[in-house]
This record gives sequence, C-alpha cells and structure tokens, in this order.
Amino acid sequence: MKRNNTEFNKTNVGEIVTLYGWVSKKRDLGGLVFIDLRDRSGIIQLAIRPECAVYNKVLEIKNEYVIKVVGEITLRENSNPNLKTGDIEVIVSDVEVLNESRELPFDLNKVTALEDTRLKYRYLDLRRNELKDKLIMKSLIMQSARDYLNNNEFLEIETPILCKSTPEGARDYLVPSRVNKGSFYALPQSPQLFKQLLMASGFEKYYQIARCFRDEDLRADRQPEFTQIDLEMSFVNEEDVMNLTEGLLANIFKKTKGINLNLPFNRMTYEDAFNMYGSDKPDTRFEMVINDITNAFVDTDFGVFRGVIDDGGMINAIVVKNAADRYSRKDIDKLTEVVKSYKASALAFLKYDNEFTGSIAKFVDEKTGDLLKEQLHLENNDLILIVAGNKKIVKTSLGALRLKLGKDLDLIDSSKFNFLWVTDFPMFEYSEEEGRYIACHHPFTHPMDVDNLDDKENALARAYDIVLNGYEIGGGSIRIHKPDVQEKVLEALEFTKEDAYNKFGFLLDALTYGTPPHGGLALGLERLTMILSGTDNIRDVIAFPKTTSASCLMTEAPNEVSIHQLDELHIKLK
Repeated sequence: MKRNNTEFNKTNVGEIVTLYGWVSKKRDLGGLVFIDLRDRSGIIQLAIRPECAVYNKVLEIKNEYVIKVVGEITLRENSNPNLKTGDIEVIVSDVEVLNESRELPFDLNKVTALEDTRLKYRYLDLRRNELKDKLIMKSLIMQSARDYLNNNEFLEIETPILCKSTPEGARDYLVPSRVNKGSFYALPQSPQLFKQLLMASGFEKYYQIARCFRDEDLRADRQPEFTQIDLEMSFVNEEDVMNLTEGLLANIFKKTKGINLNLPFNRMTYEDAFNMYGSDKPDTRFEMVINDITNAFVDTDFGVFRGVIDDGGMINAIVVKNAADRYSRKDIDKLTEVVKSYKASALAFLKYDNEFTGSIAKFVDEKTGDLLKEQLHLENNDLILIVAGNKKIVKTSLGALRLKLGKDLDLIDSSKFNFLWVTDFPMFEYSEEEGRYIACHHPFTHPMDVDNLDDKENALARAYDIVLNGYEIGGGSIRIHKPDVQEKVLEALEFTKEDAYNKFGFLLDALTYGTPPHGGLALGLERLTMILSGTDNIRDVIAFPKTTSASCLMTEAPNEVSIHQLDELHIKLK
C-alpha cells in the first residue's frame, strides 16, 4: 500500500522506498534534475542524477504528470525548513509515468486565474494546498463530531432525502415523481420533522451529518446545498442541549486546532444582542456597542430628531474611539452610504475634542453635551456616528456600520474565537412579503408562555443560537411535544386545521401517541469549517460548490433535459 510522502524523515535515511504522486515542480540544473513530488500529505524532493538509467526519461516529464518512483532516502545538503521532509531527498533509481498531463489552464503555484476558471476546473484547483487543507479540516471536524456524539450514546440515523414539501421558510427544491403523475417530492431544508419523529419513536439521542437544500439567494456564507451536524435529544431542557453542544465544540476545537475552549460560553438575550450590536449574531471580538442617546435630545430643536422622537422613534450612536482625526467629511459620506443601504435616511456625526464639532454640533447645547459625554464616556478625538428613525432601521444600520468600522480600523483580533449563546428569541416575526406573522425559527418551537401567543410582537420562544465571531454557526430549540400546544401555535400562525394537517399531519398525529419532551440543535458544518480554516467564503470549504447563480461551471448544471424525460415525468415547459 502507498505510503505518504511526509511519513519519511532523517530516521529513514538509507531505506529504498517506492513513492507515488504528481510532479509539482521540476528543476533541470543541467546535469542534475530535481522534482518536487506531491501527494495529499505534502512534498518530498526527488533527485535524478545523470548516471541514473532513467535520466533521459525524466527529462521528458512535465508538471502534473503522475509518476511512480523507486529510490534511496538520503540527507539533503541544504535542508528546507518549510517542508516536513525538508531534511531529506530521494535519489531516484527508477521512474514510471502512470499518466501524462496536458498543460494546465492555470498555474497551480501562482493562481492568478479568475474564480470562474478555477470553478470550471475545480478538480485542478483542489490540488492546491490552500483548498485541500480546508477540506481536510472539514473531514476532521466530522470525525471529531462523530467520536464525541458516539461516546455520548447518540445513534447516527439517516433520514429521507425525498420528502414532502412543507413550504414554511425558504423555497423547496422540488423533484417530480414519475410514478405519481403530477406529484412532487421536496429535498429537505433540514431533517427537522424526521428527527422529531425519531424522538417519538423512542431513540432518545439521534445525530446525523445531514445534507440540506434551500432554494434561496446565495451569498459568501450560503450555498443551495449544505451540511448540518444535526442532533436531537429526549427528556432535555435548554441547559442540557447547550452543555452538550459546548462539549461537542470543545472536542472539535481540541482535535482540529489543539485549542482548549473556555466553558461555559457567554450568553446574551436576543433583545440585548439587537440593542447593543444591531444583530442576532454579534461579533463580540471588539466593543463599539450601539448606545441609545434619545434622552440626550429629548428637548432638541433639531427638526429631524424632533420628528423622530415625536413619532416614537429613537436616536442611537456608536463611538469610534480616538479616530475623529482619521475621518474627513468625504470619508463620512462613504459611511453614510453604508447606513442608507439599510434604509437609514442619513448619518449624523459629531467629533469631540473638549468641544463638539460636526454636522449637528449647533444643536448640542450644554445640557445635551454633558449627557453625551457622560453616557458615551467621551474622550478627546472620539467620533460619534448617529442614526435616527425606527428601531429596526436604526439598530441594523448601525450594526452593519459597526462591522465595517471594525474591519476598516483593524479592531478585530482574527486569532480570537468568541462564542456566544443568543437566547430568548421572538416566537414570531412579521413578514412584509406575506403580510402576516411567521415563525421566527420554525412552527415546532416551544413558546416560553403558551398562554401569551396572542401578543405576537412580544411572545418569546425556547430557542437558542450559537454564534462564533459574528457567524450563526448553529441554532435549535426545545420542541413542542403536546398536540394542544402545537395546535395553538399553528392557529397563531393562521393555519387552518385542514391546512395544518395537509402539511404536517404525520407529525401532529405522532404527538398524540406519547411523544416525549425533546429538543436539539444543528451546527452548520461549512460555516464552522470556514472559521476554523480562516476563510470567509463558503465555496472554499465545499469540494464542488455552486456559483452565486446556483450553477456548477464544471458540470454545467443545471442543464436542459430531453423531451422524453419530461414526458415520463408528466411535465410540460411553458
């Protein structure tokens, strides 16, 4: 069986070995040829001398040829500390070309090609260490997750890929049925209903590394198909799920990065996260929290602020410490475009240096100035950025601005891993598109107060998200296990009894047969891998990803199919 290149070191000097791999680089020094032989584990240097019987054959070999070599391990004259095998080389006595390679469409050692080109030839791009190492990290995460969950008596159980469409959230990917004319399966957005049914079945502890599919607009941390480390437990509360998840993540970080996490993780309610950071997934690696300064302007004559306060809105600010002299009016105009993209009407600003200057300085009287200095803990050269309006716009726009400033000013320590539990989520959220309240998590989340469902704006859920460095890497909840509670929640979501049973009847029936209390969580494998491998693009941690238009440039999917195939599926295109 093949041995890895990097298994060998100085202790193997004198051994005759057989190696396999790709020619990463060839250097002909006019009498002595060196080849960097690459396999999955790394590089080992080959040396081919003129007296070697296959010397002339080696001269014909080009980069990315696949070869088999036999040779003796010797010490290198000049070691290379950048390689695991940098102290040794192999003096080649025989070589066999296993396969040739055409000239590559881009240089694997430089990679100046456009991303579309690299996606088209993804199998070549994956030969680069930068991507290969990320997929190895992903594999290690899955291995350590399985080890931890198996050791905690979880059972790995697969759930169906061809499911019933239950459109409540993102769009489903639909699969037409050939056998059942006019009917469709849906690909699972998550195994949510099936894992709850497994709890009804008495398995008590389930997990699955599950493929999920959502037909939604793509971005840097989202793909149409992705993977969850999915788990569910019976007879548990929030604390049980959180403690288990913290242990799981601690095991993953220890096995993959050698990092010991500090447990337990910090916690924050949804309300506090939104008020202080303008997000339900705050990046807590730097401060710059959002401050409500409405009270400082309660008596203001400034017409814009006066109108906002009279309409029940708010005035909020973030303070950029010791940075006033770094931002010109032109720079602040650019920041204004950031908040406007989140529907804020404007960005006001003040600079403090023993006195206030800036766009609204003339409206800052002595009383207002004293309140601002006290509340914002102002020091000389501080920059105060202010947005006024309704709560959602104010918080989200300043939250986005905070993140931009954190990156621009290099305030984020990339070596940190800041975990945070966000708890006490709203049970419902209003959908402008649908003109009604929808489930904030999903319709099977247990409410905090079953008798408070009529107050949809303030009803809370027994739901929790795990956040890492500003990414939501997982989320879950305690589920509804009693049929009467589930009926109340569906009724609050304006489901008729008939509609509810048409969509979720199999689950509603299961709840009437002694389903235990249960809860769980799903971790996003790709997002977790992104963070652990130091990238901010989810495509980097997926072997064969899609583009932002949900297409695969390599296989040219999605593609047209024949009329015969459509006829078999009883489908006619418009």
